[in-house]
Amino acid sequence: LYREAGGDLAGTVARLGGEERVERFLQLLAGDDTFAMLRAAMSAGDVTCAFRAAHTLKGVCANLGFTRLWETAGQLTELLRAGTLEGTEPLFAKLSEEYAHLLGQIALLD
Repeated sequence: LYREAGGDLAGTVARLGGEERVERFLQLLAGDDTFAMLRAAMSAGDVTCAFRAAHTLKGVCANLGFTRLWETAGQLTELLRAGTLEGTEPLFAKLSEEYAHLLGQIALLD
């Protein structure tokens, strides 16, 4: 899963205290609504809510060691920090694809 998603499993296991905890947090991520809030805010043109959701997602990805997603979410966060949606579409599309791939990998854990 971590290799497929561009992440750091060893660092995450060390940070969270074991593989069982990592798996539990992955399951929580699969049920989290942060990405849905980001998508809704982007669709509605709500820059403030989109920024908050992207920033939250960036933090979650950092804590779970998903480096590739963290970088993409971070780039999107910084564009949104400027208070505009201008130029965010390609990054949001990339983030959407990467996030969907991650959720697909998490689903395979069951």
